[in-house]
Amino acid sequence: PGIRQASVGTDIALSVGGDNYCYGSAGIYGYLNQAYRKNGIKTALWGCSIEPDVVTQKSVSDDLSRYSLIVARESITYEAVRHVQQNAFLTPDPAFFMAPQICNMDDRFLSRNIIGINISPMIISNETTPGAAYENYKQLIRYILTETDACAALIPHVVWKSNDDRTVLRQLYHDFNDDPRLILVEDHTAPELKYIISHCSFFVGARTHATIAAYSTCVPTLVVGYSVKARGIARDLFGTEDGYVLPVQELSAPDQLSKSFAVLYGKRDAVHDHLSRTLPDYLARAQAGVDAVKGLSLY
Repeated sequence: PGIRQASVGTDIALSVGGDNYCYGSAGIYGYLNQAYRKNGIKTALWGCSIEPDVVTQKSVSDDLSRYSLIVARESITYEAVRHVQQNAFLTPDPAFFMAPQICNMDDRFLSRNIIGINISPMIISNETTPGAAYENYKQLIRYILTETDACAALIPHVVWKSNDDRTVLRQLYHDFNDDPRLILVEDHTAPELKYIISHCSFFVGARTHATIAAYSTCVPTLVVGYSVKARGIARDLFGTEDGYVLPVQELSAPDQLSKSFAVLYGKRDAVHDHLSRTLPDYLARAQAGVDAVKGLSLY
């Protein structure tokens, strides 16, 4: 009944959420896709990331083929879905276009070199060696405090009751006895967090939209990733994910993250310049997706 009610005066339904198809919930999205189409509504899967092996599952590929339009946010997903849906486009994640919002920050952001750090319970749940993610982040902070003159800002991005970045970040903060070169950032709105992240000289992040906040403001970034979205976005920005994404599943030795950080941190000026040069063309791809959605209403 809810879908029939929503059909009144509706031409197009957008399915958003990015990587919903990767969390074992493909069935509900397939149901919604089919139900809306039965009610005469065109459907668009917007800004998605889907693991290629998920796309090959028959129930998923059949569902994807029924969409009127699929807009992928990175090229790995695009290459996978375009084989089952001809009307597919590749555009940046919409978060690239979100404007930062000025907010109050710790004074050290204005007077010191700041390295932003984000870790999430989601990353920890995807590790293959128990405890490896946390120990790698702990070693990373120790490396920053001993080998650089920078402050480390622990920045949350998701604060759901069941999935709160602050839980892990607070533990890391207290592990270093509230070191004066550690900054524990509390929750802010997404635009405010983007503003805070934009004031970092370098960023190490797990949450996709935290890393997008960094990329889109030309902050050199090392991603601790667990899925196709991290690899695909880095590949589209840099031509490769190697050196830019460290899969959490590969973490075992406690110094892997700090070693990867040291290499990329040493190239941070070149990475910043690369992002400054390439972002305009990268962002211009979005218009194709916008035009495709507008085009759905023309037939």
